[in-house]
Amino acid sequence: MTDATLPIQDDDLDPDLYPDPFDPDLDEPAERAFDAVAGGVVELRPSREDTNLRLDRFVANGLPDLSRTYVQNLIEGGRVKVDGQARRAKFKMTPGEVVVVDVPPAIVEVLEPEPIPLAILDEDDDLLVLDKPAGLVVHPAPGHPNGTLVNGLLHHAPEISINGSNRPGLVHRLDKDTSGLMVVAKTDRARNHLVRQWHERAVRKEYVALVEGVVEPDDATVDAPIGRDPLQRQRMTTLRSGKPAVTHFTVAERLPTTSLLDVQIETGRTHQIRVHLAFIGHPVVGDPVYGRAREKRSGLPALDRHFLHASRLGFAHPDGRDLVFEAPLPPELAAALAGARGD
Repeated sequence: MTDATLPIQDDDLDPDLYPDPFDPDLDEPAERAFDAVAGGVVELRPSREDTNLRLDRFVANGLPDLSRTYVQNLIEGGRVKVDGQARRAKFKMTPGEVVVVDVPPAIVEVLEPEPIPLAILDEDDDLLVLDKPAGLVVHPAPGHPNGTLVNGLLHHAPEISINGSNRPGLVHRLDKDTSGLMVVAKTDRARNHLVRQWHERAVRKEYVALVEGVVEPDDATVDAPIGRDPLQRQRMTTLRSGKPAVTHFTVAERLPTTSLLDVQIETGRTHQIRVHLAFIGHPVVGDPVYGRAREKRSGLPALDRHFLHASRLGFAHPDGRDLVFEAPLPPELAAALAGARGD
């Protein structure tokens, strides 16, 4: 990588990190701008691109951890207000409005094992490595009380070590619409060993991203602190007072309207890759938060998710072995890439 460090945005914000049991310095998916499990009050502000978007769709886009059905229930229950007034789900958004969403904390009394198919690449007594598909929520949250990766893990490995009431064995996580590699600890010694590696930034985390536009440098480093956007609290942004964040990328392929990047992250801030790539003017294709609105994606592949895939994961096993795993692009991303190439 050449050190083509890019400038940062001058702003002031106190970053909000994902609470325990995840540590703030773990990788990107472990931190969240909004913790759907804990709930809370969130402010969303529509932009010009959200003009005439239905209220339920706008809130679901802004809080992707919540299902649209759950959002509709919040609206019907008066927990979503536009400029202080309860509105119906079909209410059309206008820039300048303030949408306040009051999400009650998730109540998960008992985690039920469920026979959810898991693409397990490797497993032993200490840990397992799997390839998570897009659309699968990692742990129960409002709108997703079951049918999660955690439910599938408990069915597959009932003996798995529990750390936190609804996050058994989790060391990190991937967003619902990010696919790819995850490692899960099955014992306390494995979890402690893996967490230590995340603290020491010894874990190798590589992603494949298709971004909008033709990226000019062959490789570069984005060194820009990240914190919560003060105007749109569900989003993160680059700002001087944020947490340090470093992302490296190499252009794997330049296409007519997009670029395929190999991305490696040193740090792991909330939405780090998506924020950094949008910051340099090349948002991830299909990203509803940091990219273009769906109706303005002319010339881009049609996707119902963002094109971000955790393709490579390297770490040390508790027994001392160095392990490296790779996961190919899932079919929907492979098809989108073929379309971007004009195949």
